[in-house]
Amino acid sequence: MEAKDDLKAYIESNPRMIGALFTVMLLLSQAGSVAAGAVSSNPGP
Repeated sequence: MEAKDDLKAYIESNPRMIGALFTVMLLLSQAGSVAAGAVSSNPGP
């Protein structure tokens, strides 16, 4: 719980980081789809 409280306090003191964290999470969620698509299009030897 302590890490959760630390993150909450950090976000409260730095509200501009909410947008940055959202962008990072969005890019990470898209990266999984891209990786899955690349694997299925290259069947290998």
